[in-house]
Amino acid sequence: MSTELKELVADLQRRMDGALESLRRDFSGLRSGRASPNLLEPVRVEVYGSVVPLSQVGSVAVPEARMLTVSVWDRSVVGAVEKAIRDSGLGLNPASEGQTIRVPIPQLTEERRNELAKAAARYAENARVAVRGVRRDGMDKAKSFEKKGDISQDDLKSWSDSIQKLTDDYIGRVDKLLGEKERDIKQV
Repeated sequence: MSTELKELVADLQRRMDGALESLRRDFSGLRSGRASPNLLEPVRVEVYGSVVPLSQVGSVAVPEARMLTVSVWDRSVVGAVEKAIRDSGLGLNPASEGQTIRVPIPQLTEERRNELAKAAARYAENARVAVRGVRRDGMDKAKSFEKKGDISQDDLKSWSDSIQKLTDDYIGRVDKLLGEKERDIKQV
């Protein structure tokens, strides 16, 4: 494998890893019926004139299987944190007790499970589109090398095969993550 191809594949892998990591973050915000600190990761709180992640104004803990607690560091932002959790679209109803906010995790209905599975499928499709976009960029770069005369048509074919193999591997990883998340959603 030539140095240029190794560099191109390394760059494509880095970018495809980014798409997978984004998918993992999206999945962590989908509720599966069990309490997890990751559930509140997508929550953004409007405080001090800006919007910040929940993790910058308090810490999340799991005291029970179906309960989260958020220990807010500044008493003046408890109301804003509570509102942000309620308005996050996660279907949660927080209640504050001083500087601690208790967030019970309700049992999932079959309808809600189906909605979550559909959302997971949408996130996975977005990740597949991102991976395919990275593949397209890699193919374009390989074609530009061939046009400049840096590589032969045979090398272009070899490079294209390598890029496609990498893409297929990452699409498989996306599908595996989706399958795991769907099982997680359905089994609770």
